[in-house]
Amino acid sequence: MEFEATFGTDAPVIGMVHLPPLPGAPKAPADGARAMRDALDRAAADARALDGGGVDGIMIENFGDAPFYPDDAPKHVVAAVTRAATAVADETDLPLGINVLRNDAEAALSVAAAVGADYVRVNVHTGARVTDQGVVQGRAHETLRLRDALGVDVGVFADTDVKHSAPLSAEGYTAESFADTAERGLADAVIASGRGTGEAADPEALEAVVAEREAHGLDTPVLVGSGVSAETVAGTLSVADGVIVGTALKEGGETTAPVDADRVAELVSRADEAR
Repeated sequence: MEFEATFGTDAPVIGMVHLPPLPGAPKAPADGARAMRDALDRAAADARALDGGGVDGIMIENFGDAPFYPDDAPKHVVAAVTRAATAVADETDLPLGINVLRNDAEAALSVAAAVGADYVRVNVHTGARVTDQGVVQGRAHETLRLRDALGVDVGVFADTDVKHSAPLSAEGYTAESFADTAERGLADAVIASGRGTGEAADPEALEAVVAEREAHGLDTPVLVGSGVSAETVAGTLSVADGVIVGTALKEGGETTAPVDADRVAELVSRADEAR
């Protein structure tokens, strides 16, 4: 994919649509039809608020489905995410991304191909991480071949040192894994995050990722995937090539609350001042 052409800017603000629990999830309403209706209503409303607030792209994920399947979401989850993504696409022409938690890249790419989405997020694209779902392993070799087989121009945005996880290696994480993700894993963009949802990325760690990219002579965009706020977006964009924002755009700053269009507009305005 062409990163700048896709978003119409070289420093996009991507807003999150966090789906409520989908049918079959532990926290979903017992009435499956109601659960699906609630998810579709929320997805459409959040998409309108994000678009109205001026973001450059949208990412949708099944955030409410915890505890997540590690890397093979069942068919009813994939079907529900597809339906929700269609509802978002019906509300906006913004570039659309798909993330099927915890790490079902095959499902995300398949949904993206079905709904005409532009990119997917893959939490563990290369290497292996210890998570609350156990050890999750990257399958870049499968994901890239599936994309070719489907014949779609869908970007793969892959995390480095992904949140809510720890490196499998006893030696700890270093920014050098950026090269494996971008150079060997052929990721179209790399995402650096804080330790958990809504937590800011460590500035030194972010700078180390960017420095590692430069050291390898790569031009892969680096996005920050958590903890960005209206107060920090300008500083973040002085280092990174874009941001993915969820919690800071929600009513009251609560991750599971609806998107607040005024919060979106404020953060985008601050971002515009820096780009």
